Amino acid sequence: MELKGKVALITGASSGIGEGVAKALAARGVKTGLAARNVDKLKSIENEIHRAGGEAVSLGLDVTDKASVKAGIERLKEKFGTIDILINNAGIMPASDIDSFKTEEWEAMVNVNINGVLNVTAAVLPELVDKHGGHIINVSSIAGRKLFKGLGVYCGTKHFVAAFSDIMRMEVGKKHNIRVTSIQPGAVDTNLIDSISDNGYKEDMEGLRSQMTFLSPKDIANSMIYALESPDYVDVSEIFILPTDQEW
Repeated sequence: MELKGKVALITGASSGIGEGVAKALAARGVKTGLAARNVDKLKSIENEIHRAGGEAVSLGLDVTDKASVKAGIERLKEKFGTIDILINNAGIMPASDIDSFKTEEWEAMVNVNINGVLNVTAAVLPELVDKHGGHIINVSSIAGRKLFKGLGVYCGTKHFVAAFSDIMRMEVGKKHNIRVTSIQPGAVDTNLIDSISDNGYKEDMEGLRSQMTFLSPKDIANSMIYALESPDYVDVSEIFILPTDQEW
């Protein structure tokens, strides 16, 4: 896909991977729709993109709220006319043992990591079907391939994202000329661990920084750009990307 002039919707764009991807795509001439709940942070990123010569629009959007998703997409289309690329990146990762019974955190992960992907995909996919083309990238995780104590529900949500991505590729790839990619990162330098309320697991996660050089959001952005810029007859179905020092 030739990226210049294309329009991308990026969820979870207010920080971490989403912010990095938005800036990287804008630098390649992609018109970026920045979607998240933190509008102030989005505006700051939007202004930064504009100062660098790119195009972007902030979309106050909650992926768990269908009405919010619909309104955000309508605003993006009003601004840029269409959507060519969807990056389902919004996600949270509270960690705790199952017998801690942090059920509100379980529900939040299901709502954001699963229902959020479904809500945004259901709202954007008809646009791609109508134009008979486009690319959907879903951010899964190493936890979508492997299992880790303390991440029982998170692993389940990311296994869902990986499975849903590949089945969607099977169903819409040839039929509608829509490519689907699942990105499965290992340790990335983001604020994802901020959502961990269990002090033990939070300390464990933070301790990993002394054991390896984490990937940067830019590294993940580059992997997405590789998939997006591949020839139209190539669908990069999965990218499993880890720090060199991450053995597990």
